[in-house]
Amino acid sequence: MSRNDLPAFALVLMIGTIATSPARADTTPRIEVVPANEVKWTPLNPLRGDLSPKAGTLWGDRAGGGASGFLVRFKKGFSSPPHIHNVTYRGVVIRGLVHNDDPDAAKMWMPTGSFWTQPAGEVHITAAEGDDNLAYIEIGDGPYLVRPAKQSFDNGERPINVDVSNIVWVDPRNAPASGDGAKIAYLWGEPKDGEQNGSLIKLPTGFRGEMRSSGESLRAVVIKGQTSHQTPGAAGPNTLEPGSYFGSQGDEVHQVSCDAKVECVIYARTISELSIAQSQ
Repeated sequence: MSRNDLPAFALVLMIGTIATSPARADTTPRIEVVPANEVKWTPLNPLRGDLSPKAGTLWGDRAGGGASGFLVRFKKGFSSPPHIHNVTYRGVVIRGLVHNDDPDAAKMWMPTGSFWTQPAGEVHITAAEGDDNLAYIEIGDGPYLVRPAKQSFDNGERPINVDVSNIVWVDPRNAPASGDGAKIAYLWGEPKDGEQNGSLIKLPTGFRGEMRSSGESLRAVVIKGQTSHQTPGAAGPNTLEPGSYFGSQGDEVHQVSCDAKVECVIYARTISELSIAQSQ
């Protein structure tokens, strides 16, 4: 898939000296962190019993109303029967190899960092081939349900499968070009106040800085690399492995660093523009 196939939009990412965050009268904590090793797992499709992949909620409630994000863990060799979902979902591969397409399509094994969407009502299968397969799944409005293929319908959307090799990384808008700074891959939506959007952010190894969203919420999932997250006022940072989550409501600052031997990749869903400031 080329860059022209993706939605046209922009994300403001500012690289510069970190400024002190303004004080807020409301001291109620609005930042949450879920390390990957604390995720609680349940069957994704209880009707399939032991054959079902496992799911672990990161935010929201996939069985209820509203938006939510959760992890799905597949065994090697897993392949679902043809089916549909009642809602559209987006997915990012965290580990292993995942295939998601029409039942008769040739296998396209998507590795870590790949992105796909599955429209509501469209018949498809999902399969996994790696020894350890993990993906992040996100829906805009639950509940998330599995339905038989005979209930298929066309909601007007079309699926997207983007292998990591086709992810387009660019320098941030309104920032000088940099060969070794943070990069962005635009995925969906319009990053402005009141508009939902999702992006991948790549931090170089050794990065130290802040991530901030001034809108209604920020939902961030570590896709690759070991990331440290420091909540303002906390005693120390959390070390977040791939599959970990951090998020906030309202205007909040997240101190992040990339402590991996290779770069870190984070998926971020916001309802505003997103800014990152690198320490100097």
